Amino acid sequence: MAKGKTFRVGADIGGTFTDIVLIGDDGSIATKKVSSTPADYGVAIAAGLAELLKETDVDPAAIEGVVHGTTVVTNAIIEQKGAKTALITTAGFRDVLELRRIRIPELYNFFYDKIPPLVRRQLRFEVDERMGPRGDVKTPLDVKSVEAVIERIREADIQAVAICLLHSYSNPEHERKIAEMVRAALPSSVFVTCSADVLPEIREYERTSTTVINAYVGPVVASYMSSLLGKLNAIGVGAPLRIMQSNGGVMGTDAVLEKPASIVESGPAAGVIGAATSAALGGYLNIITLDMGGTTAKASMVENGAVAKTSEYEVGAGINLSSQLTKGRGHALKLPVIDVSEIGAGGGSIIQVGRDGRLQVGPQSAGAEPGPACYDGGGEEPTLTDALVLLGYINPDYLVGGEMLLNADKSRQAMQRAVAEPLGKDLIEVAHGALVVAGATMMRAVKAVTTYRGRDPRDFALFAFGGNGPVVAAQVADQLQIKQVIVPPNPGLFSAFGLLFSKIEHEFARTLFRRAVEVDRREISDVYDQLEVQTLSAMKADGYQSREVTLVRQADLRYSGQAYELTVPVDGGPLGKTIVEDIVEAFGAEHQRTYGHRAEDDPVDLVNLRVVGSAPPRGPQNISPAAAIAGHGRAQARDKPTRMANFGAAHGQLETSVISRKDLLGRHQDGPLIIEEYDATIVVPPGWSSTLDEWGNVLMKSR
Repeated sequence: MAKGKTFRVGADIGGTFTDIVLIGDDGSIATKKVSSTPADYGVAIAAGLAELLKETDVDPAAIEGVVHGTTVVTNAIIEQKGAKTALITTAGFRDVLELRRIRIPELYNFFYDKIPPLVRRQLRFEVDERMGPRGDVKTPLDVKSVEAVIERIREADIQAVAICLLHSYSNPEHERKIAEMVRAALPSSVFVTCSADVLPEIREYERTSTTVINAYVGPVVASYMSSLLGKLNAIGVGAPLRIMQSNGGVMGTDAVLEKPASIVESGPAAGVIGAATSAALGGYLNIITLDMGGTTAKASMVENGAVAKTSEYEVGAGINLSSQLTKGRGHALKLPVIDVSEIGAGGGSIIQVGRDGRLQVGPQSAGAEPGPACYDGGGEEPTLTDALVLLGYINPDYLVGGEMLLNADKSRQAMQRAVAEPLGKDLIEVAHGALVVAGATMMRAVKAVTTYRGRDPRDFALFAFGGNGPVVAAQVADQLQIKQVIVPPNPGLFSAFGLLFSKIEHEFARTLFRRAVEVDRREISDVYDQLEVQTLSAMKADGYQSREVTLVRQADLRYSGQAYELTVPVDGGPLGKTIVEDIVEAFGAEHQRTYGHRAEDDPVDLVNLRVVGSAPPRGPQNISPAAAIAGHGRAQARDKPTRMANFGAAHGQLETSVISRKDLLGRHQDGPLIIEEYDATIVVPPGWSSTLDEWGNVLMKSR
């Protein structure tokens, strides 16, 4: 690449591969896909980026910014490798984490065990104090009880302290005092966090759980950030590092270190943001994203160009199905999260015969190590990738542009031994059966973010990416009766692109729990003013002036007696006399849209007020369509223009054309068709047609 240009880097970690994207200020693109390093994910990022800089002859000093999506927080919780944490709470509320919500995700399983709290009971301490729901002091803080608790924490050799007192969202005075005492008495290395800083909202369990998560992962994130920055500096990259948040925005490392719980779903968010941005360029405002990698498949909804978000989320139970029907498996995290449904069906998902004699795909995964049998890395169990190789969909000589060769014989042996022989079925039959089972599982993920939210999937296009998403997209679309599939350029590295599309964003909220008819608009205005000052201060710390920041107001409301709220937008500027009526009307309309009805005569509660501040990232972010279509400068697979591929009982084994993306320029081509790229394979089955739009997207339509 020519010198004198500036660049931005997106680095996304997956269970199998780490993806790196380099974008120049002229729209040029360079990419790199390397195996993930689970022992220290930063190793793969630094090594892959160093290789990419060398390949493209780019000076590390020309990089203006690095944006990163990470799974380090989620992994720490799932693997229970977070910090040794203590909880300080109001007397009588020590067991909130244990009691949680009465939710049983397996309704008829009388032996179901809930996931254990992140802080065991011996490390949950009570202090004498009590706040009222309006912020009035019921019982003054007993300093001696705090001192006694601090001494016990010191003796327990604690690494992090979470402070969550009753009703501190209304008055954080006692929490602030306790935090001050803890920081003064304990070593500076101990991570201390207050619920008033993490989640100043009602709901004792969710607020306590979120604060504990923030403390539990705080030292882990600090260590990871320090290590990653050191590795980047070692290869000469000293540009600012920003991290993708769960809500789809990015923030600087200082803000992340204060609120590490905000990056729990950092990785999945990037792809959804990238999809919303990329699809909007082509005029596609209603899409369902399908991101299928090596370990999981993830689905999310973008409606009228807006990404769907939720604050009802759980982490720590492994796979997340975004539905109220399956809550209770993990730890509550009540922070804004892009509404992503995650299913254990990826390329590395293990195929086996269950005890009931039925074919199963996942949720267990072969991961990056040892990987699928065909990776020849010691894996002996067949995976979905092995099935795709046997069906002829994946070229064993052209994974990652030919940099990674697959052993098809190992796939055949593993599938025959573990699945075909026990079932007494033909090898290809069970391979296609595994694909059908995986597709049905992915369909559940899509329904969780659409049908369960009152939306019809048929009203959307399916936007497929990830290393395996484009392979199975048409099959999933057929099952959901979706007629159009969109596959963006560089689909296998698309989440890394999404990082570079994301805005700098900070969100703050505060509970103002009142019956709507009793709320004074001046009280609402005062809270919004305070939240906007807080938001602008956070944006300034990230290097943005007030004039560069867009502020959006929101409100959470519910009908009195309901357990959950709906979020609606609120107009900016001075609030009019009818602001309360306007907010209530917006809530009624959203309730009608989400649940199919509204209760005209039922009282409405105002619960929380929110402010979101955002600003576009600085530096290169525009991608040239021509560069996207042309690929990455690596040779396309052209050695065999056709190969045999199996499309199930309806079509059987067919000779299938194999082309590159740019071969679709200016023409339509009917399936069966396989489009091979450096980072992914697109399968266009019989009954589907394909073409290329002006932005380089492959458009697939059901005929």
